[in-house]
Amino acid sequence: MLKATLKSLLSRKLRLVLSGLAVVLGVMFVSGAFVLTDTLGRSFDSLFASVYAGTDVQVTHKPKLENNFDGPPAAANIPAGLVEKVKAVPGVAGVTAQASSDGARVVGTNGKVLTTFGPPRIGENWTGTNDFLQLREGRGPAADNEVAMNALTAKNAGLKVGDEVGVLTLQPKRTFKLVGIFGYSGNRDSLGGALEVAFTTPVAQELMLGEKDVYSSIDVKTQPGVTHEQVRDSIATALGADYKVQTNAQMQAETSAQFKQGLGFFNNILIGFAGVALFVGTFLILNTFSIIVAQRTRELALMRALGGSRGQTLGSVLTEAVTIGLLASVLGLAAGIGVGVLLASLFGSLTGVTLASVGVPATAVISSFVVGLLVTVVAAVMPALRASRIPPIAALQEVATPDRPLTKLTISGAVVGAAGGTLLGLGLAGKGSGSTTLWLILSGVLITFIGVALLTPLLARPVVGLLGRLFSWSVPGKLGRLNSGRNPRRTAITAAALMVGLALITGVNVILASAKQSLSEQADKEVTVDLIVSGDGDQNGPATFDPAVMASAAKIPGVASVASEYYEFAQVGDRRDGISAVPDAAAWAGMFKLTTEQGALDWTGKDQAIVDAETAKNRHLAIGQPVDMQFSRGEVHHVTIVGIFAKSNVARGLYVSPDVIPDFRTQQPAWGYVKVSPGTPVATVQQQVDTLLKDNPEVSVANRSEYVAAQSAQFDQLLTMIQVLLALAILIAVLGIVNTLALSVLERTRELGLLRAIGMRRMQTMRMVTVEAVVISVFGALLGLAVGTGLGAAVVRALKDEGFTKMAFPWTQMATYLLLAAVIGVIAAVLPSIRAARVNVLQAIAHE
Repeated sequence: MLKATLKSLLSRKLRLVLSGLAVVLGVMFVSGAFVLTDTLGRSFDSLFASVYAGTDVQVTHKPKLENNFDGPPAAANIPAGLVEKVKAVPGVAGVTAQASSDGARVVGTNGKVLTTFGPPRIGENWTGTNDFLQLREGRGPAADNEVAMNALTAKNAGLKVGDEVGVLTLQPKRTFKLVGIFGYSGNRDSLGGALEVAFTTPVAQELMLGEKDVYSSIDVKTQPGVTHEQVRDSIATALGADYKVQTNAQMQAETSAQFKQGLGFFNNILIGFAGVALFVGTFLILNTFSIIVAQRTRELALMRALGGSRGQTLGSVLTEAVTIGLLASVLGLAAGIGVGVLLASLFGSLTGVTLASVGVPATAVISSFVVGLLVTVVAAVMPALRASRIPPIAALQEVATPDRPLTKLTISGAVVGAAGGTLLGLGLAGKGSGSTTLWLILSGVLITFIGVALLTPLLARPVVGLLGRLFSWSVPGKLGRLNSGRNPRRTAITAAALMVGLALITGVNVILASAKQSLSEQADKEVTVDLIVSGDGDQNGPATFDPAVMASAAKIPGVASVASEYYEFAQVGDRRDGISAVPDAAAWAGMFKLTTEQGALDWTGKDQAIVDAETAKNRHLAIGQPVDMQFSRGEVHHVTIVGIFAKSNVARGLYVSPDVIPDFRTQQPAWGYVKVSPGTPVATVQQQVDTLLKDNPEVSVANRSEYVAAQSAQFDQLLTMIQVLLALAILIAVLGIVNTLALSVLERTRELGLLRAIGMRRMQTMRMVTVEAVVISVFGALLGLAVGTGLGAAVVRALKDEGFTKMAFPWTQMATYLLLAAVIGVIAAVLPSIRAARVNVLQAIAHE
């Protein structure tokens, strides 16, 4: 039986390739993700080993906040007097005090700020050269108006020694003279793509740390014969619990782990899309084996008649599935290694990280074979069970497989769909907490898709029949319509593969279109601001600008009022949250049509806050109630609630008085708002404000419509990224249509011969197969649009309280998807239709 199975498999090589290709693509994503993260992880290990090579022990102050925006915790400043105390600790051979922080943005010769794809932009104090850091040109900075920078920064900025260079820090732009360019051992222009600017120590303290006579860390070299751990413990005992003291090995491990955590998130995204691809591929494999079993009915029945048992028949089909799964896993692993290397090389070229040698971790190999085999075997189980139930008498019959009723399938689909809808509803209603809510939503979506797929055969015959009438103006069109509705199960499974990918894209599209429409509506209804000053941010927070800009803007003729908003990440009670400070609360509140419910929306003293009614209710806040807030600097502020305003879609959370701004990490506004007097052209004022921003290249001024359009453009970028990633699922769906048609042509060889014999021409035969493909493809697209629209609408409705005030449907994109589905059908039909047209008439008539 095994010999016969393998011979059957090898005799149908095209079937083997098509059924395994979906698994190959899915496994490629899985293995590629693990190869990528392993390669980058070892690259970061090597990088940080170099970075900390000259430091045996490091002292930092424990951060005021555990998390600062999207980056790692920002350490608090160390008083300069502590350096001598560390020097005096037994076992310490020497110390180097560092005044360093991320956030030094160099302005290039083109007037634009240098950006990176992840690596930091470091500003630091110049501590001299050593075996690791080497000057290539010029000298180190000696005066407060001088800087040195690493070779990568100078190259990207187009600068050379002697040039004037603008640098943005915690303070507005300042101009320095470039006096030196440095690099690192191994002829490296940078460490991991970081952009570095070195100031004199007092300037670095002021611009990067925000205070005088402080440092960010103290690097320690130990005396010979004393272990790093001994010195670490001695320093920790001398300094107390407020300080963090780590050895070289601990620093490497911790910093590398932080970067790997970010890689883990990226890894999860790739695996998520691999899951979608494999889910879609399951439909393809299920359909393939269903058709194979139908085609081999007489063959399998003959084996039963010759003495083969049900178990052997079941084993025959599963053996074929295991063989395909193994081959697909091997090919998918190989392709995944290639994809992992390609993505790692791309990452290295964008960030400047020197890559470690490519390795294939055990997790990549194991996951590839587990996933490949599991998906293939699970998809083949039902067809295999069906094959084992074929009676021996079927070997004597002409009809291979009678059409079976859809009652059980329909009931199962209704039950599964209802269960999926319930889980999705619970997740969107926020009945879970944290990761539980996410799993409820993901499980709900997956089970809903399965339920819809089970219900699809019930819809296939009437819908396909209706769609087919569009092509029934000719005999080939009529035959194509009838063929597509001949086997509703097969048609449904083929269409379901396309349905999943399009449903996800459509659902995301509905959500983003509703977000854009809601944003536009809120801007028109709730905002009276005419001009907005803002810019893009990074892991350190939003872009900021000189506070003097708003003071000057208020003096422009025709300006009615201005307001600014500062932003900071803070510990509020027992939770971390984003906090805004607004110096002129009354003017700011008027610009956003905020309505007072209790207290007053104005400042009457220090350490005060106002809050929206919804946040106040959720956090049990009331007028006069104190709230503890810890910012990046300083001690805890006991802030008092002095005003509560009605629920707003454009202003939410806590807003504090300006006296707390000195404890913010960045003491510059992130947003500026300008209201123009009636009768004054907004464009005229906009030009004048734009002139004020000449020394603030990270920000720009836009009118209300331009600002909304810029925010909406971010949604379009997100949609494009999702469409690219889900294109793999669409590709697998196309392969499914090709596979179904190719196997269907084989199944109908005799029928095609008879049609050719009675006068059907080759082009008519190709047209018939093409109509069948287009009908199936459009049917799948309609299902995807319907399911995706439903899922998207459900999410938008659930997010009504989060600012989604408008339901919008992207009709243009949906029509485009439908048109593309028809094109996909035509493309998918090319090979099967050519094969059908080339059928030898006499051999086909004699075909069994």
